[in-house]
Amino acid sequence: MHDKKTFKIPDMTCSACAMKLESLEDTLDGVKEINASYHKLEMVIEYDESQLTEEQIIAAVKKKGYQAVVA
Repeated sequence: MHDKKTFKIPDMTCSACAMKLESLEDTLDGVKEINASYHKLEMVIEYDESQLTEEQIIAAVKKKGYQAVVA
C-alpha cells in the first residue's frame, strides 16, 4: 500500500536543493514519487510503507545534508 507524507525541510534554500532531494527517488526502495518545493520548504513523498519507514526517509534526507520533520 502506498502512503503519501509531507516532510518539512526548513534548510532547503534553492531549486537545486529540491532536485537533490528528489534524486532520493532513485536510491530509496519503495519510493513511487518525490516532489520537493523550496518555496514551501517541504517534500511530499509517496512510498510503499511495507518497504520504507519515516525514519529511513529522514535518515536519507540527513545524508543529503538537510533536516526533515514530518509535517
